[in-house]
Amino acid sequence: MERDDTYEYSLDTHHSEEEGVKARKKIWMVTLILSIATIVEVMLGVFLPKTAIGDSAALWQSVKLAYVALTMVKAGYIVLIFMHLGDEKKALKWIILAPYALFIMYLLFILLIEAAA
Repeated sequence: MERDDTYEYSLDTHHSEEEGVKARKKIWMVTLILSIATIVEVMLGVFLPKTAIGDSAALWQSVKLAYVALTMVKAGYIVLIFMHLGDEKKALKWIILAPYALFIMYLLFILLIEAAA
């Protein structure tokens, strides 16, 4: 006796091969962008440690800021892609991302000011 109350959803897909190619291309692009940002961060940490820079406080400060900026770019990109915020209107993106960006800048300001004192 065959059940008639089940529905096979995999038989109801209507995607073309072009859409599949486009989706795979997007996945590879996301992987490439996040990998490059991570490799740059790791290279900053490996090749420019504080001991290698020496007494140059300005260079060390720029290395730290570059690391924080790359981390924020990666976090924003992850939110845009994996949380599907990139598909929304520009105003909604700013409404969601701007408070977080301001809060992170505030925390960085406190961190840098208090660390210097």
